[in-house]
Amino acid sequence: MLSDEIKIKYIGGPTALFEAAGLRFLTDPTFDPRDSEYKTNTYTLHKLTDPSINVEDVGKIDFVLLSHDHHFDNLDNKGRKLLNKVDRVYTTRAGAERLGSNAVGLEHWQTVEIATKDGRILTITGTPCRHGPAGGDRGPVTGFVLSYRNENKGMVYISGDTVLYEGVEEVFKRFDIKIAVLFMGAATVKEVGPQHLTMTADEAVEFAKQFEDTQIVPLHFEGWAHFTESHSVIENKFIQAGLIDRLRWAEVF
Repeated sequence: MLSDEIKIKYIGGPTALFEAAGLRFLTDPTFDPRDSEYKTNTYTLHKLTDPSINVEDVGKIDFVLLSHDHHFDNLDNKGRKLLNKVDRVYTTRAGAERLGSNAVGLEHWQTVEIATKDGRILTITGTPCRHGPAGGDRGPVTGFVLSYRNENKGMVYISGDTVLYEGVEEVFKRFDIKIAVLFMGAATVKEVGPQHLTMTADEAVEFAKQFEDTQIVPLHFEGWAHFTESHSVIENKFIQAGLIDRLRWAEVF
């Protein structure tokens, strides 16, 4: 099963290396140095930490799983330069149109197939996201499910920037997810409103209660000034809920 074979190494923010069946996937590439600032017409994002490894040292990446291209904390300047060095970038339809070249846009529930080096077929399925409260979505964003063709177990879910809502819950009605990589941190950008734009620790606990066989791996919970819930907050919420055995922290690259 994929969950027994996959390796996840944390690089920082939303960026992690996934290795499965001889293939290397990178989520939302962010490799700029700490203290970088990204100004828009409405707000400025501040990066607080360096990546755990320089982009030049990460090695050959086969595929990028890009939840969305229009926010700098999911795709920064060095991350954007990396995109043309990989075989394919899977992202939203709108993102693929903007990026062009090797970018492929996925609709929700659309699946693509990739031949692995051991002769199997790995599938990537786009999943729904709502990047903020109802009526305040900062999307479009996509999540991803990774699995092997003709196998309905051992799947890995990568949430992308989303809150917990019915679209996320639908993923678990369609797939038997063993590992859920949740973009957390309760991101809040005051210039666009007081509501959180990514999952809170409480939402992750509720998620774990609903899906009892799934291990939870937090991602995108630190490294930027607009995150409001840290590693310790997440861990304490799971301890208080009696679910600490379900929480897994990815190994740092």
